[in-house]
Amino acid sequence: MGSWKRALDAAGIDDPGLREDYSRQRRQVTRYKREAVLATGLLLPARLVPHVIAATAYMHRTDTLLDSGPLDERKAAYTRWEQEVADGLATGATDHPELRPLLHTVAAHPALRDRALEYLAGAVADLDFAGFATEADYQRYVDDYSLPAFMVVATLLGPDGDQTAYRAACRTVIDASQRLDFVSDLAEDLADGRLTLPRQTLDRHGVTRTDLEQARDLPALRALITEQLDQVDRTLAEGRAVVALVPPAHRPMVRCMIGLDELTSTAARADIPALLHRSAGPAKAAALRLLAREYLRARRTNR
Repeated sequence: MGSWKRALDAAGIDDPGLREDYSRQRRQVTRYKREAVLATGLLLPARLVPHVIAATAYMHRTDTLLDSGPLDERKAAYTRWEQEVADGLATGATDHPELRPLLHTVAAHPALRDRALEYLAGAVADLDFAGFATEADYQRYVDDYSLPAFMVVATLLGPDGDQTAYRAACRTVIDASQRLDFVSDLAEDLADGRLTLPRQTLDRHGVTRTDLEQARDLPALRALITEQLDQVDRTLAEGRAVVALVPPAHRPMVRCMIGLDELTSTAARADIPALLHRSAGPAKAAALRLLAREYLRARRTNR
């Protein structure tokens, strides 16, 4: 916990209760995003690390409410959470242990306040997710849900002041990342009853939902997934422009985020039929090399 204690100190988080709130959230995030926590600690300035953890925990809490339990229960729980967040942000105070770190982080980074509310407003659409009829429907989903979710953390990594150009670049990055998630997690989503590829795209390739659910290794299905991954790679390449828009101390983390998506795309492309049975992820050795390379860059930048 030495580096974590130093991060709390660097962020000016002195109150013992608040330090424990942040530490609890770090433990929570580590359980489902260990690699992300590791990268955050290694690649970002120490003063920013607890705030990125708090923003990530807020997103996870919201996503969990959206995904857990029958629809009526999820809607009721989400409505309560939405009100608790709005009240806390309005007053700057809360008794909710899951919100105290977020409010402190918003006080340190005021731009996050609007992003947190924007994410809540868009996230409710995921409660009634029924798939996409067209590519345009997917793009609206990116605008309404994926981008606001991404900006909860990305706002902390971006430039001070006007983030208009930065947000536009982030939109390109998250378009690629969300499409990649839908392709790489295709089997898992189908098992949960979610078809995340546009029906228009399936029809154009002559592929049916049954083909996907029964994991039929068809040439048309391979062509469909290859097309999606080609789009991911093109969009990620365009999204790399975002690196130049963030402060130098944050660039190793942003490059690492994009690099991990590129490695995931490579892994997915290497065995397309496997995507019908299991999720794809970056090769561990390649991911470690990427992290080590960006860590050395971060050390040089932050000297």
